[in-house]
Amino acid sequence: MSEERKTVGSPEKEKGKPGKENVKVEPNNVRKVREGLLLSKAELARRAKISVLTIDRVEKGLACRMDTKRKIILSLGLKLTDRDKVFNRQ
Repeated sequence: MSEERKTVGSPEKEKGKPGKENVKVEPNNVRKVREGLLLSKAELARRAKISVLTIDRVEKGLACRMDTKRKIILSLGLKLTDRDKVFNRQ
């Protein structure tokens, strides 16, 4: 499995329009694991005590806090030692 890093947005800004900053996107398996357990984003967010928007961002590969990753892993019923199954090692 190849590890890819993508960036979102363009470094150039158009006049009068705010530009997006470059954001690193890290691939992960949160969505695959969640769907494998037949959980909705809302249910996972409720279990992890974080917002649905945060779950959505994490599934898209955007950066998140270590504590958020810990909450997601535990909410999926996994052990912290299984973190590499959910979040690919960088």
